[in-house]
Amino acid sequence: MTETAIITENLTRDFDNVRAVDNLTLEVPRGIVFGLLGPNGSGKTTIIRLLLGLLEPTGGQAEVLGFDTRAQAGAIRERAGALLEHHGLYEKLSAEENLEFYGRINRVPKVECKARIKELLMNLGLWERRRESIGTWSRGMKQKLAVARALLHRPPLIFLDEPTAGLDPIAQAALREDLAALGAREGVTVFLTTHNMSEAEKLCGLVGVIRQGKLLAVDHPDTLRAQAGGPRVEIIGRGFSENTLTILRARPEITSAERQNGHLSLHLQAGTDVAPLINLMIGAGVQVEEVRKGKASLEEVFLSLMEEEK
Repeated sequence: MTETAIITENLTRDFDNVRAVDNLTLEVPRGIVFGLLGPNGSGKTTIIRLLLGLLEPTGGQAEVLGFDTRAQAGAIRERAGALLEHHGLYEKLSAEENLEFYGRINRVPKVECKARIKELLMNLGLWERRRESIGTWSRGMKQKLAVARALLHRPPLIFLDEPTAGLDPIAQAALREDLAALGAREGVTVFLTTHNMSEAEKLCGLVGVIRQGKLLAVDHPDTLRAQAGGPRVEIIGRGFSENTLTILRARPEITSAERQNGHLSLHLQAGTDVAPLINLMIGAGVQVEEVRKGKASLEEVFLSLMEEEK
């Protein structure tokens, strides 16, 4: 069995005069959560539809689970789960009835299906409400059930298109926790599209950044953050004078120093020892109360890449 779940080579899709996907070359290993990050209209949903064989590419090629998306789309869809723009559930049916229906569609044996439904609903905290009509449920609960639907037939790969979009912050956090736990437990490859940087940072082992159909970067979130610059230090205290800023900005290991609302932000060269800088500030009359070390966020990396491509 190949160690790669998805391979694309110069995958392209045009709609009239618009290039929605532009020469996408990408490899997604098996067993990880891959996040495709991009603003609305960047081509994320189109890429999922191409990978599922729901759209024909204008150019290039793609393989999903070892199957060609042009010639073997049916085999891909049999082996993959998907949650796209709509949850695909029947509002008048109960949670249990919805999953039983999809179990029949996917030819899951009846006894196995019952056990699988219980397993998924228990893991998602929905078992006690399995007999309720889902028309009365919150959007967050329906999204959880839609994830269960996508996983019901134990696919090795699932596609999730903006799964937390439109949910309130509490529901978003709950669904993210469930996805992280299910991914580890099920051992599936997850292809996730989102423009929520916090979501990607918490869930993904590999992320790709896309803009106007072009792939700008692919790497582990930590690596992308490291590429955005050296460490950052926030110093909270009193006595940050202009003279202190002048002294700090003259230091070669400090790339920038900004004073803001009673604290000082320093951007440093990689490998910089912070302790001598703190001693320098104390010597200049700064009363240091707290020092916080950090690094660039994935959101800052994303915004930087978007800016570079303008």
